[in-house]
Amino acid sequence: MTKTLKVLFDGTVFRPSGPVDLEAGKKYTITVQLTPENSDATTDPAFDIAALAVDTHVSDLAAEHDHYLYGTPKRDTHGQ
Repeated sequence: MTKTLKVLFDGTVFRPSGPVDLEAGKKYTITVQLTPENSDATTDPAFDIAALAVDTHVSDLAAEHDHYLYGTPKRDTHGQ
């Protein structure tokens, strides 16, 4: 089970900002990630995803992705 909770750390304990649907008295492991106050899209790793693109020299890759991924026969209907 995975749950994401927004919390505030008051210096001693984590205080949830909303209702918590967890069973009292159970032990849980938490992972802490700082939430930026002013989120900026340019800091998101996906912002510059185009920089990861490579030229495959395959002109019909988008139209025939099933062929290249799974080995299915080419549809060859994209040129019509």
